[in-house]
Amino acid sequence: MRSTEPKRESASPVMSPRDFSRLSGFIYEEVGIKMPPAKKTMLESRLQKRLRALDMKSFSDYCDYLFSPRGTELELVQMIDLVTTNKTDFFREPEHFDYLVRTVLPEWQARHGTRTFTIWSAGCSTGEEPYTLAMVLSEYAESHPGFAFQILATDISTRVLEKAKLAIYASDRVDPVPMPLKKKYLLRSKDRSNDLVRITPELRNRVRFRRLNFMDSDFGMREQMDVIFCRNVIIYFDRATQERLLNRFYRHMAHRSHIFMGHSETLNGLDVPLTMVHPTVYRRN
Repeated sequence: MRSTEPKRESASPVMSPRDFSRLSGFIYEEVGIKMPPAKKTMLESRLQKRLRALDMKSFSDYCDYLFSPRGTELELVQMIDLVTTNKTDFFREPEHFDYLVRTVLPEWQARHGTRTFTIWSAGCSTGEEPYTLAMVLSEYAESHPGFAFQILATDISTRVLEKAKLAIYASDRVDPVPMPLKKKYLLRSKDRSNDLVRITPELRNRVRFRRLNFMDSDFGMREQMDVIFCRNVIIYFDRATQERLLNRFYRHMAHRSHIFMGHSETLNGLDVPLTMVHPTVYRRN
C-alpha cells in the first residue's frame, strides 16, 4: 500500500567547525573580511543557497570545489556576492553632501579652475551613493560655470553592480531625495501601478561602474582622486586591514584631496598620513 504520510524534506547541510575555519580563512585572505565564530550561522545560511544551486550535499564538498582551480575561477564571485553586506540609502549621512558642496568644491575649484573633478564611491553597493553624488554635483555644476566632474563607483559584488547599472528603485527607496531633485532626476513608469522609479539617462551616464576588490594591491587603477567616499565599509575589516586599505587609498588621492568615512568609523590609532578637517572627513595634505 502506498504511504499517505507527507514526504519529509531532507535536512539542510550543517557547516562543521573545520569547514567554517576553512571558509572564514579563505574569505579573510580574498576580501579582507573577518568572520568570527559568531558569524558561523550567518555564513552557513547564506551559502546553503550555493549548495542547492550546485546540487552539493555537504559544506565539505563545497570547500573542495571552491578551493580547486576551476572552483576558484567560477565560484569565488558567487560566494562573495552572498557573504558581503550591502546596505545603503540615498542621501545617507546628508551632512557629508552639505560639506562637499559648501567647503570642498569651492576650495577645489579655486585651485584647479576647469580641470575635471574626479570622485570615487568606493563600496557603492546598489548605486544610491554614486547617484546621490551625481545629483549633488550636477546641481553644483549648474550654478558654477566651467565645473565638470567624473564619478567612479566600485564594489566587489557583481550582483549589486548589475542592480546599480540598471538604476531602478522602489519608490520608497528614494524617499530621502528632496522633491525638486526627484522631479528633475527620477523617471516614473507611465503605468501608475508600477511602484518603481529610474534614474534619468543623463545622470546614469555620469557614473562609471567597475568591480574592484580592496585586497588587490593597486586596485587595478591609475586614477588620482579628488574625493573618495568610502563610508561604512572599513568597519567590516580588522584594524591591520583597515590601516593597509587606507594607505592604499592615500596613494590614489591627489594633493589636498579628501576622503569621507562613515559616521561610526575613525582613523584614530591608525598609521595613516591623513588629517581630520571635519567629523569623519579627512584630507591628504
